[in-house]
Amino acid sequence: MTRLVSIDGVIFRPEEAKVSVYDRGFLYGDSVFETIRTYGGKPFALEDHLARLERSAERIAISLPVSKEELGREVTALIDQAAREAPQAAREAPQAARGEGGGAASAAARGVVESYVRVMLTRGSGPLGLDPALAGAPLRVILVEPLKPLPAALYRDGISVITTRTQRAGDAAPGAKVSNYLESLLALRDARAAGAHEAFILDPSGHVVEGTTSNVFLVERRPATHEGDEDPGHLLITPPKEAGILVGITRGHVIDVAAELGLPACCEPVTMSRLLAADEVFITSSLREIVPVVRVDAHVVGAGVPGPKTRALHAAFRKKVGLGGAPLPWESP
Repeated sequence: MTRLVSIDGVIFRPEEAKVSVYDRGFLYGDSVFETIRTYGGKPFALEDHLARLERSAERIAISLPVSKEELGREVTALIDQAAREAPQAAREAPQAARGEGGGAASAAARGVVESYVRVMLTRGSGPLGLDPALAGAPLRVILVEPLKPLPAALYRDGISVITTRTQRAGDAAPGAKVSNYLESLLALRDARAAGAHEAFILDPSGHVVEGTTSNVFLVERRPATHEGDEDPGHLLITPPKEAGILVGITRGHVIDVAAELGLPACCEPVTMSRLLAADEVFITSSLREIVPVVRVDAHVVGAGVPGPKTRALHAAFRKKVGLGGAPLPWESP
């Protein structure tokens, strides 16, 4: 997979791609973006991502410079060109791995290199000054990069997270995926310093909102309605939109597959005590899919290993995206 950049519909090599230093995305973080990954070389949930990009832009009063359909064609064309220009060796699978049929699983068997895409929309360039009216036409930038999966050990063994209280730049425009990630960047730096993979953001009242780049899910035992009842089963819990989360695309698909598995999903506030009492915890994001959490701060989650509900949800999600016949992430070498 070759790295390529598209700026206002014109394709460049990364070293040739240039944006003005007067662009407001550079000067003020005055921009929105989406991150999309491919399955079988095709962008997953592209329409959903571009619809959210448009909503994010509307929240900060930026107009899409082209239609969502045209932007989608630009994304697909850039992915396809990057794939065509990939070194032949990267596109050829070993003979033993070749398979028949279509879908992401057979594409993986044929050696298709997956990619991820960042689509950015800035307010544009103009003279120095915060006034949005100083900006010219909005600028759109699309980046295509080879997808580098997480190490299998993180899926197999689970990850640690820390919790932190912070106010995010996106709180000024709830629900918008803005490019100013400074608070999340600093929280993630603290997580790495503590030997953790992710940081959970707490709101001023101490409720769990989301990860720095992920949505949060809990699996908890459903309360019995009568003493002596049989095992009442489990519930899937995730913070609601009203908590100020970025409503993730993968989050929505996980809620859908949970329903298919008969696991009720509820969007409810998550306190720290509720988080620490959960049987299972996991995060979701477009690039990582589903990653189990086995430790929060100094507290061990459940049995301290990835739980069966998390595993079942991830397997079902992979099937939904066309990878039902491929090895699961924790089964990789």
